[in-house]
Amino acid sequence: MNMDFIDRIRDLASVAPKQLEYCLTEEATKTALVMPFINALGYNVFDPREVVPEFIADIGIKKGEKIDYAIFLNNTPIMFFECKWSGADLNQVHASQLYRYFAAVQQVRFGILTNGVIYRFFTDLDAPNRMDDKPFFEFNLLNFQDRHIEQLKKFTKPAFHLEDILTTASELKYTAAIGKLIAQEFDKPSDNFVRYFATQVYSGRMTQPVRDQFSDITKRALTRYLNDRINELLTTAMKGPDTADKPANEQQTTEGKDDEQSDPKKQITTTAEEMEGLFAVKSILRGVIDVKRVQMRDTKSYCGILLDDNNRQPICRLYLEKEQKYIGVFNDNRTEQRLPISGVDDIYNHSETIVARVKRYEEGRK
Repeated sequence: MNMDFIDRIRDLASVAPKQLEYCLTEEATKTALVMPFINALGYNVFDPREVVPEFIADIGIKKGEKIDYAIFLNNTPIMFFECKWSGADLNQVHASQLYRYFAAVQQVRFGILTNGVIYRFFTDLDAPNRMDDKPFFEFNLLNFQDRHIEQLKKFTKPAFHLEDILTTASELKYTAAIGKLIAQEFDKPSDNFVRYFATQVYSGRMTQPVRDQFSDITKRALTRYLNDRINELLTTAMKGPDTADKPANEQQTTEGKDDEQSDPKKQITTTAEEMEGLFAVKSILRGVIDVKRVQMRDTKSYCGILLDDNNRQPICRLYLEKEQKYIGVFNDNRTEQRLPISGVDDIYNHSETIVARVKRYEEGRK
């Protein structure tokens, strides 16, 4: 059965931490991490028509220089990979070899510098056939989000389209640069940033003590705004689809415990870890049902994951707020069994049980 691209990347990410301690050389890193990554993109690393290791191209008077991997599509080179060992700090690595190859082989518009964990994607936005000094996209195998997967997917063999990628590369590059500046301002607001806001709400003389005061005020205001936005987004995500048109029997709870969720007097805060748990369950069920049907009902004591937002169809329950965490799974009698987990990643260890539970609900609908 063909796996979705995101599943292939998640599988690679799940084993990478165990392999890193053994990737002490560049060759070990290429074998354990880079080759599987290229394979996950859809290019057959064992087919020299698609992936050419130690690709040779003469550059001026220099003969026989090699790039680690050249990726071919329709007999044309489209990407170069330059690899370093897994412990290499890419900030300190000068990609001179990748830079020279990029200029020499004009068909190639993308160069990737990697240590097996971080993949930095370069192109020639600033000057034709001259690789930019800064990457337009960076993918971290151990720390990525859905938006990163969507960008990475454009480099897969089935989806690769040169013009489409170049169209978004410029936007990605400058969006990332502006994002870093915003992060810096959030962490330590600059004088110009503070002055911009202060002069709009304060009419007095902007002395140094006043600037210092407004620096603290601005930082607190930014933090408060960000927290409010996060809470707003979490609340929206938690609500799911409108239940107004659902039959009455689907809106009733099967157990008294679920009434906690509807009691307005009890404050319920959905944590980021619970949202990650929801996304993990959706990932597990991605190839089984439309994941929009997987909904969350948070309560004071647990986070409930339901099919079709129906309390009669619990998929699992997550107990993540205490030091010892649990996942609650259900048998055919809908009796819950709590199993200890160390964190959200352990939810994937119960994939078969979760899938089986949903398939039983689906069989009951027929």
